Amino acid sequence: MIQAVIFDFNGVLVDDESVHFELFREVLAQEGVTITDRDYHEKYLGYDDRGCFAAALADAGRAADEARLDGLIARKARRYVEVADQGLRYFPRAAETLEAISARWPVAINSGALRQEIEYALRRLDRMGCVSAIVAAEDAHKCKPDPAGYLQALDALRAVAAGKSPSGPPLEASDCLVVEDSLAGIVSAKGAGMWAVGITHTYTAPQLRQSGADAVIHGLDEFTPDWIEAHFARPHH
Repeated sequence: MIQAVIFDFNGVLVDDESVHFELFREVLAQEGVTITDRDYHEKYLGYDDRGCFAAALADAGRAADEARLDGLIARKARRYVEVADQGLRYFPRAAETLEAISARWPVAINSGALRQEIEYALRRLDRMGCVSAIVAAEDAHKCKPDPAGYLQALDALRAVAAGKSPSGPPLEASDCLVVEDSLAGIVSAKGAGMWAVGITHTYTAPQLRQSGADAVIHGLDEFTPDWIEAHFARPHH
């Protein structure tokens, strides 16, 4: 039985992967580094900001110490807020899905986005109260496809559960269901020992399945408590 649901954020709930790409491209261009749409989708999309900037600079043969990366991240974060204030796009039924799922199971978010970006978007959706734990870019020890972020989300959900029911059995990785749009995210979730649902917002169903997705959906309208019960209520895979 599924006992908790963990959402990726960008590309799953918030339709802003194109915004992130444009801002990475803009900030890197100021450093004299050019990235294409194809570069982003094939090499960098699964990374958090630090990983993306570090990889793009390394690929361009540029040195990137921590101070330089911090500056690039801060510059992109400022621009993100400016763009977000003009109106963030959410995927259809993002708010309703968070509400329905959180009424049934504890919900966490594990994302390469910065915490302030995640909280800003959740407040705009009026769904902060639906999320029990957030693992953001600045919390993660390693970015996707490494499983570290999902294991941190598991620890955070365990702490929440222990606070509510100290004598209950501990939450296991195999009790958790992840929703991801990126191939690196699917690999990360499976590496953590969790179930993974791919959503075809960014990649195709065959690509998501090839990366290890246990099931694929085409929109959040499909991702209901009833659907989860039907697909993951017992081990029939």
